[in-house]
Amino acid sequence: MAREDIHAALFARLTAAAPFATASRRVRLWNDLSPAQQPALFLMSRGEEVTRRDTLPAHRLLRVDILLYAQAPDDDTAGAVVLNPLLDAVESALRPPPGQDKQTLGGLVYDCWIEGQVTTDEGALGSQAVAIVPLRLLIP
Repeated sequence: MAREDIHAALFARLTAAAPFATASRRVRLWNDLSPAQQPALFLMSRGEEVTRRDTLPAHRLLRVDILLYAQAPDDDTAGAVVLNPLLDAVESALRPPPGQDKQTLGGLVYDCWIEGQVTTDEGALGSQAVAIVPLRLLIP
């Protein structure tokens, strides 16, 4: 298992999903990005869990959060209008290929999926919209 290869493949797949103006594996706060630098995508590694049962090999579950930032074009447009297509694009990029039931990132992981609460703030008090999407990557 090569953790860096996995993270690099995940990042490449996600950044190709939508026309992100900024994308990085080094997280920045939305306040540090101008509207021209958005929409933005960042990956944040949240650690890993290791399990082992009897004599079976250990399994690792990597936890990664996808952070999406988007600016509404004006004060009359809800942030969800620009954020929802980004969420759809990320979800689509993580779907298993046709005829398969798992997203393996080209064979690097056993499966990669969204799991947990997707947190969104559509900018009710301003034009900034934010989403945090929790991912799980199972490595045999």
